[in-house]
Amino acid sequence: MVNIDKAAKLKTLLKSKDLTFIMEAHNGLSAKIVEEVGFQGIWASGLSMSTALGVRDNNEASWTQVLEQLEFMADATSIPILVDGDTGYGNFNNVRRLVAKLCQRDIAGVCIEDKLFPKTNSFIGESQPLAEVDEFCGRIKAGKDTQSNSNFCLVARVEALISGWPMEEAHKRATAYDDAGADAILIHSKKSDANEVIEFASAWNGNAPLIIVPTMYYKTPTETFRNTKISTIIWANHNMRAAISSMRRISKIIFDEKSLVSAEEEIVSVKDVFSLMEQKELAEAEKKYFKSTEKEIRGIVLAATQGTKLGPLTNDIPKSMVDVRGKPLLERLTKTLNDCGIKNISVVCGFKAETVNIKNINKVENSDYSDTGEVTSLISAIENLSGPCILTYRDILFRPYILESLLAVDGDIVCAIDSMWKNIEFRDPNRNADLVRCSIQYTGTYLEDDTTQILNFLPNNNNCDADGEFIGLLKLSEVGTKIIKSKLDQVKNSKEFKSADLPYLLQQLIDEGKCVKGHYFSGHWLDLDDAFDLARMRNMV
Repeated sequence: MVNIDKAAKLKTLLKSKDLTFIMEAHNGLSAKIVEEVGFQGIWASGLSMSTALGVRDNNEASWTQVLEQLEFMADATSIPILVDGDTGYGNFNNVRRLVAKLCQRDIAGVCIEDKLFPKTNSFIGESQPLAEVDEFCGRIKAGKDTQSNSNFCLVARVEALISGWPMEEAHKRATAYDDAGADAILIHSKKSDANEVIEFASAWNGNAPLIIVPTMYYKTPTETFRNTKISTIIWANHNMRAAISSMRRISKIIFDEKSLVSAEEEIVSVKDVFSLMEQKELAEAEKKYFKSTEKEIRGIVLAATQGTKLGPLTNDIPKSMVDVRGKPLLERLTKTLNDCGIKNISVVCGFKAETVNIKNINKVENSDYSDTGEVTSLISAIENLSGPCILTYRDILFRPYILESLLAVDGDIVCAIDSMWKNIEFRDPNRNADLVRCSIQYTGTYLEDDTTQILNFLPNNNNCDADGEFIGLLKLSEVGTKIIKSKLDQVKNSKEFKSADLPYLLQQLIDEGKCVKGHYFSGHWLDLDDAFDLARMRNMV
């Protein structure tokens, strides 16, 4: 398929036998929206671009500032842009430089008006002075001689009717501009009806197609223009005006209500913004081009057991798949891991493994789940245990900051320790808790380090002198995974470790002189043991 450049697309639009339409835009975002809804061309309005910059439409924005906006618009879209070039920003020499720069930036065309520089908006004041015909024809010829793309379109805008000159003057000027090489004629009027432009079009005998801007005579039905010599209609400033009214309304709602609730119902979602800005494309490009110097952090979730304390809820599914507010517990857990940058997640399944249908996980099976413990499950996933890694129980939920702070801690084996384990009102005294005693007690002092060394894993006793509770979440550095793997290789055939849990394994490492650290935090996590836990979890998530 032949790739047609934007200027050629614009030229085809202007010369079409069917009536065509070009919509106003003033920055990259509005240009993307114009293309998204289906328009085939963009009018880069001088009034709108000036307004977006907070200045008047009197050439207060320099042509280089306008050019910068146009570059963003051109990069954001694939349809042609016809830019409102005011008077060309000066004489023939300024027009030459303007056209050269527009062609460099893939702008399809420019419209210049036969007034004097600096310009005044056409709808302000009466009898604005016009340029001499010969001088303006020189601007047109200079632009056409300079364009580097042969399809670039230079549109001449006739301001005679706007400035109160008779129809004869408008035709004289349009004919001269046509002869000078203009690719199209824009005939402008600020009457509230279309009679002037219809009269002009009826008598037009030139070669250049005609363009109109029905801002003032907007009530005229579009069908009125279809059987005339008018080729193209420009909707000139309506996206900017819509933006002003919308921003005023939303700002007023938020100001009055001191809340976002009502406003959120009237605006697009942040997800929609990301979609419009093609955020997904960047993520795909990162996969293709960006090679991080940091090693990928893996995740392993130990989720093999049934969870019998939940009764009939786990007759047909494992505890990890129990519903928590519309989503399986495991899905919520893996999302937290994903949100913290951990995408490569292995889940050790056992009971009803076929029901574990969470997307984007690697399923590993511990077929001997009913007679074994967490150490055996970890041995099942030993091939996935490499590099930096997060190990977690399958029946906990926690705030992302807990994992983020854990990842930031320096250490080879670091466990997440809840310092508030005694202060949880709903704690069941018979509940299993992996309690620890540490080298430094938690103080909560701002300048104190929250990381300590675990001395012992303690028996489950709510009255014991423990410093905190290991919640079933730990981080392993690359060295840490090697330490764990070496230990697992030693004990994989040991009956002692067949039904052992993770704290037992960690205690063995401590006894061998390995450093197992604990990182304190305070609350903000939940675990699922029985139906009462599930009720609380469903209420609090």
